[in-house]
Amino acid sequence: MPTRHVLDVHTGHPTSDGAGVRLTRVIGGPGLERFDPFLMLDEFGSENPDEYIAGFPPHPHRGFETVTYMLEGRMRHEDHMGNVGLLASGGVQWMTAARGVIHSEMPEQEEGLMRGFQLWLNLPGKAKLGAAGYRDIPPAEIPQTQLPGGVTAVVIAGTLKAAGQSLDGAVQRPDTEPQYYDLHLPAGGQVAPHVADGHRVLLYVYEGALQLEGFAETAHQGQLLRLSEAGEVQLSSVSGARVLLIAGRPLNEPIVQYGPFVMNSAAEIEQAVRDYQAGVLTD
Repeated sequence: MPTRHVLDVHTGHPTSDGAGVRLTRVIGGPGLERFDPFLMLDEFGSENPDEYIAGFPPHPHRGFETVTYMLEGRMRHEDHMGNVGLLASGGVQWMTAARGVIHSEMPEQEEGLMRGFQLWLNLPGKAKLGAAGYRDIPPAEIPQTQLPGGVTAVVIAGTLKAAGQSLDGAVQRPDTEPQYYDLHLPAGGQVAPHVADGHRVLLYVYEGALQLEGFAETAHQGQLLRLSEAGEVQLSSVSGARVLLIAGRPLNEPIVQYGPFVMNSAAEIEQAVRDYQAGVLTD
C-alpha cells in the first residue's frame, strides 16, 4: 500500500503564557486550517522554577477541548464547576470547554523538572455551546502496550491498531475521532499505526530522531511533521525516538480564534467576549 508523505515540517517557537510560563508553541497562530481539527500544541519543560512557578491563574475558554499530558511534575487544576484534579507524572487531564470554563492550572512543586504538553482540539459548531466537562485520568487508567521490536505505545485517545493488536485508549471522542499516542521507539525500532484515510496526521518528535518511509530526511527533536491524508504511516528510528502521533478527522468548518475563545464566526467571538465580561460565559 502507498505510504503517507510529509507535506511540511514545522519547528516550534519559544513564547510564554499564563503568568509567564516559558514554553514552546509547536502549533498556534495563522493558518490553523492546515492542522484542523487541532488548534494548538504547546510543549513545556524546565528545571528552573522561575520559568513555571507562576502557573496559569484563573482564565476562560470556550469552543474547544484542552488535553494536558504530563511527563514529569505536578500541576493542580481547579475550575468553576468545582472540579479539582492533580495532574502528576504520566497523567492526563481532558477538559471540554464547550460553552465555557473558567479554570486555573497551578504548579504543585517549587523545584524540579516540570515537563509535558497541552493540545487544543476543536469542537464542531453544533457542540461549541454544549455542556462543559472535565476528566482527570491517572497514569494507571491510560492503556499502554508493548509492540514488536521493543516499541512502547501509550494510548491516550482513539484506538491503536498496529502489529496485529487493537487497544482502546483512555478517551474516545465523536466528530473529530482523535488518536493521541505517545510512541517510544528504541534504536532500530519500527511501528506502523493505522490511521483512517481522510484523517489528518501530525507527528511531533520530542526526543531523538525519527525516520518515515518515503521521506528522505530525518525528523529531529523539536520538529512537527504534517502528513498527507491517505496511505500507511510507517515509522522507524535508527538511534531511538519518542514521538507524539496526533490524528483526527478534520471538521472543515471556519476557525475564528480570539485568545482563549475559538468559534466559527467573528460574531460568535464577540458574543463570547460579551458573555465573559458580563459574567455569564459559563451559564
